[in-house]
Amino acid sequence: MSGRLVRCDDRAALDTALAAARAEATPIAFVPTMGALHHGHRALVERAATLAPVVVVSIFVNPTQFDAADDLAAYPRTLDADLDVLADVARTRDVTVVAFVPTVDVIYPDGPAATLHVPDVTDHLCGASRPGHFDGVATVVDALLTAVRPTVLVMGRKDHQQLVVVGRLLTLRGHAVTLDAAPTVRDDDAVAVSSRNTRLDASARTLARRIPRALGDAVHEVRGARATGDPVAADAVVAAARAALTVDGLTVDYLELVDAERIVPLAGPLAPDGEALLAVAVHVRTGADGSVRLIDNVRLGDVADEQRLLDALAAAPTDGPADGSGVPRAPRPRAPQG
Repeated sequence: MSGRLVRCDDRAALDTALAAARAEATPIAFVPTMGALHHGHRALVERAATLAPVVVVSIFVNPTQFDAADDLAAYPRTLDADLDVLADVARTRDVTVVAFVPTVDVIYPDGPAATLHVPDVTDHLCGASRPGHFDGVATVVDALLTAVRPTVLVMGRKDHQQLVVVGRLLTLRGHAVTLDAAPTVRDDDAVAVSSRNTRLDASARTLARRIPRALGDAVHEVRGARATGDPVAADAVVAAARAALTVDGLTVDYLELVDAERIVPLAGPLAPDGEALLAVAVHVRTGADGSVRLIDNVRLGDVADEQRLLDALAAAPTDGPADGSGVPRAPRPRAPQG
């Protein structure tokens, strides 16, 4: 079964494709996606291929996690190209990749109604700005895990709150699966990869570069304070990031420093050796009257996560203007590895 792609459109076909692996207790890795696969998705699938010889990738645009009909309609759908990507991973990594491509009726035989709610960690960030979003996420992930029954679930850190929600869901629903968190993948200009990036025109793409730059500015703020051993006020961290986002064409949905595990605003200053999540969601203007909502984050206090961001920023081109003057912003010196 190695080195091939198998497409399954319903649960019966999925059960058939996974029967041998289940009978032999072969590890199965699972990567849930909504399609429009980019190199960030590919990195997740390749990571999954190092964890199990059988990798299931779902391609399902889940209607229950969209809070606006036009956003659901605009979400990119590129199934043929997605299957080509998965076939190439199967071939180059010599694993079996099972593409699970269900319809809404397969996932929600009783209708697409979100019924699961994960409490406490969904009150802030995307949970506050997109009511019901994480109910939809929890509902679809629960349904997919029930169908796939994987050994390990591979998801990306760019959607950190989603990772926390899914981690809680696994406990609440009793899913016997390990959650593996993969680092955020960034394009050459340091923008976190997203299927939504395909909707950015050239001007919007330049604006989007300010998002990782804002997070990098916050990292420098925290590292400067760490060097003196002083605690860092949350509002100082947020202010350092907000400066890069205060420009025509960007509308901040949220920019918050929160406890990384409980997803609540940080109580008091960030200790020199403490950790917190700086998360941002920004509407980037594109075209005459459109916009694309992008999210990103950095885990402050996680030196490896900080450094990955700073390295991406240091390698990014500097041809984008820093402000309305049209003068390019010089890159910051690369911070030393902590």
